[in-house]
Amino acid sequence: MTENTKIALITGASRGLGFFLAEALAPAYHIVAVAKTTGALEELDDRIQAKGGQATLAPMDVTNPDAMAHLCRGIYDRWGHVDLWAHTAVYAQLLSPADHMDPKDFDRTILTNVTATGKLIPMIAPLLNMAPAPADVLFFDDPHAGEKFFGAYGASKTAQIAMAKSWQAETQTVEKAPRVHILSPRPMPTATRARFFPGEDKSALAHPRDEAPRLLKEAGIL
Repeated sequence: MTENTKIALITGASRGLGFFLAEALAPAYHIVAVAKTTGALEELDDRIQAKGGQATLAPMDVTNPDAMAHLCRGIYDRWGHVDLWAHTAVYAQLLSPADHMDPKDFDRTILTNVTATGKLIPMIAPLLNMAPAPADVLFFDDPHAGEKFFGAYGASKTAQIAMAKSWQAETQTVEKAPRVHILSPRPMPTATRARFFPGEDKSALAHPRDEAPRLLKEAGIL
């Protein structure tokens, strides 16, 4: 691995869009894959190696700030920078009326989708700022705010994307600052969507295998 190796950090890489973003970016990038599920990360590693790429697996929870800080320090010590960060980690609470939201599920939704994002941005930004060329950051919108039964999830994604938009506005005129992209995937047959729409006909949905390269092209990365 040379000093010119591009580093892509994928938070939420074990399945769905994160999995296929990691696969699509290899071997042009060395993939740092973060997720809680070790078996799924190992499957991703096999697929990346089959393409001639390399990955570093980080089986950890993005809501654990100590673990994520340790990872960022490890990335700095080994490579000194990150060229791309794709944040796909998300928690989807089961749909319910606003007056029936489960408190534990609500707390987990806010912790994963809002609090973790708010802590990760300041952790990862210094690594992005050290990239040889302007780095890229990818957030993924899923607008359900105000829809019935989406009280917790809709509020959490709205808050997350609001943070991303602020960061985007703050960096877009700064030389060598990260380029923050807010992308809108088409509906996909992911585990998140299955919690919202069980029994849905998946034949009309876009596969994340196809969405990943489409979104990367939209962002000007592929």
